[in-house]
Amino acid sequence: MASIHIDPARVIAPVDPRIYSGFTEHMGRCIYGGIYEPENPNGLSDPKTGFRLDVMDVLKELKIPIVRYPGGNFVSSYRWQDGIGPKELRPRRPELAWLSEESNQFGTDEFIAWCRALGTEPYICLNMGTGTLEDALAWLEYCNSSANTYYANLRRKNGHEEPYKVKYWALGNEVWGPWQVGQMECQDYAKKAYQWAKALKLLDPTIELISCGETGFADWDRVTLRKLAPVVDYHSIHIYTVSEGKHAVNAMGPAAAEKALDITKSLIDLAKIEGGLEKDITVCFDEWNVWDPVRAPGEKGAEEHYDLSDAIAVASWLNVFVRKADIVKIACIAQSVNVISPIITSPQGLFKQTTFYPLHLFTNLMRGLSLNVHVNSPSYEGPTVPTWIKQLDKYEPEASKLTKFIDVSAVYVADAKEIRVAIVNRHDTEDFTVPFVFAREADIEGQVRVHEVWGEQLGFSNGFDSEKVKTVERMIVWEGQYLLKKHSFQVLVFKLK
Repeated sequence: MASIHIDPARVIAPVDPRIYSGFTEHMGRCIYGGIYEPENPNGLSDPKTGFRLDVMDVLKELKIPIVRYPGGNFVSSYRWQDGIGPKELRPRRPELAWLSEESNQFGTDEFIAWCRALGTEPYICLNMGTGTLEDALAWLEYCNSSANTYYANLRRKNGHEEPYKVKYWALGNEVWGPWQVGQMECQDYAKKAYQWAKALKLLDPTIELISCGETGFADWDRVTLRKLAPVVDYHSIHIYTVSEGKHAVNAMGPAAAEKALDITKSLIDLAKIEGGLEKDITVCFDEWNVWDPVRAPGEKGAEEHYDLSDAIAVASWLNVFVRKADIVKIACIAQSVNVISPIITSPQGLFKQTTFYPLHLFTNLMRGLSLNVHVNSPSYEGPTVPTWIKQLDKYEPEASKLTKFIDVSAVYVADAKEIRVAIVNRHDTEDFTVPFVFAREADIEGQVRVHEVWGEQLGFSNGFDSEKVKTVERMIVWEGQYLLKKHSFQVLVFKLK
């Protein structure tokens, strides 16, 4: 029988708000036609900055703490100097990651201004493909230095007197990948990144550095962590999940991320033990989402049109991050607008995709102390992508299985005296009536607020004409159990007396 057991004393760790961060890459219509459209014919952009104001308003609803830029694969052949100074003098370049052209009309200064307008912190990924350490140091100097030196003075000349104080800097993107300009072997990357990290922190000791990991369960992660643990603050991993046209495969895919985080935590521990380190190193999961590159090819803009099944998968992804609050401190959904994104724009307006709604509920409600929830639930036993999810789950005790149909995370919010429970019913055909068992200390009030994302059909999607999938709120009288509709996501907010 399915059941959910909650004790507010069983705290995992505080949920870091940075797990609700974003990502903007020079790819498809993410920047141009997405966040930036100075010549919008319908008056939707700020006449001075060119920023799409409607996009800005919707992104503000997501309370995004950090935004990563400029890539992604794009960064590995990006010359940041092309994107500063008078726009009429900026060179147009061939773009190698997505086989397009880069106008450089949006660059570092525009990105920082956009972040300030959005109320978010910038996170810059360095070019370790065609870029040099000299380029990286120059970029850091341009952004952060208050000295009387060349690139700091160039920033001032471009109209920006005060340093930007960019805190987060990544040492390359997916340098392990054969698609990456400047691909390296793990030992070569680790040696190079170590030297870059030393120099960058000499220039600005206040920055926080992110090493380029792979999936968290690759030998690349072990080798790079062993070398870079003394000089970095976070280890980056990337995973995308796919559906292959099957809802169960889609919904269970985030189990790979949960296992990846377990393994990465162990690799970090190993690196700290071997290195005799007394410092914090956590995970920066700075690319994640549902993305099927067959149905939404990157070189064609990767504009996924998500359905309810994808929203269920995104909710499961976010449950993972809340449950793993002890190790994952930053996570960036890829990406923020148009490109595998919760928001799609046109020159006339925008609409919120199905995946916007679970993201919106998590970022607004699922902050506080992550709780260790015990869930009894039947489990899925069919095929998974990757296949090892199913194989490893065979040997897990029932309480620890990654493929439970009922997927749960919970937080305790002390100031509001609330327990908030995020629940996904991943089953495509079956409802579950689920009893809740609270610890004696948790005295629950008689009414519960429910925020539900659901649709009658898994194939329901949103568009410019209508939104079939969105959040519905209601109050219910609490009777000790709750009916979880098939393929549904909900957050239940319990008030403590």
